[in-house]
Amino acid sequence: MEEDEEKTCTLGFDIYGTLVDPLALAEPLTALVGEQAVQFATLWRSKQLEYAFRRGLMRRYVDFDACTRQALLYTQQVLRCELPESDQDRLLEAYLYLPPFPEVAASLDALKTQGHQLVAFSNGVEASIRALLANADLLPRLEDVISVDDLRTFKPDPEVYAYLARRTDRALGETWLISSNAWDVIGAKAAGLRAAWVKRQPEAVFDPWDIDPDVVVNDLNELVAWFADPKDAG
Repeated sequence: MEEDEEKTCTLGFDIYGTLVDPLALAEPLTALVGEQAVQFATLWRSKQLEYAFRRGLMRRYVDFDACTRQALLYTQQVLRCELPESDQDRLLEAYLYLPPFPEVAASLDALKTQGHQLVAFSNGVEASIRALLANADLLPRLEDVISVDDLRTFKPDPEVYAYLARRTDRALGETWLISSNAWDVIGAKAAGLRAAWVKRQPEAVFDPWDIDPDVVVNDLNELVAWFADPKDAG
């Protein structure tokens, strides 16, 4: 890809773990489950993803909000900390107020200045994602919100990544996924997209599938630098 093409790509941003921090739920959880808060938040997030994967494979679709609620019920049972329905509702509401990572807003502004088309691209329900991004003051920085709910399946189904390119009227090779989730990056690359892995956790390991991201960055500031000089950036 020529340098001028590099500057006019579509960047599809994963949301949870890439733009906003789902493990921030440990804070409101502390008041409800005490020292189990981090374990609770981590297991809840893990089961949320697992349920989406399983339903995609089974072709038994329910939306991501439903997967999130079911994962919450599972996590309570495993950790033996049954919460009243009112507390469950408050935790689900907290999913709409997850904080953005510190550099995200400024980095999105910088990437837009570089000429990229920026869109949200998520397993989440569009209305929920729009509310989350609005609360995080990120929605005005994105041109569109593209949800797998339109196709009634989940990433990493190849059709979902093709849908991102189709919705943004770009060739697959001019369409990028930006994600902190290795499985998401691999899914995008397998479908023909380009992809950046945002390695937010130093201890994170990329799956050894012989499919590599086009670039690895620690945060979105580094992604801005890479797109500014893709040939020379690390």
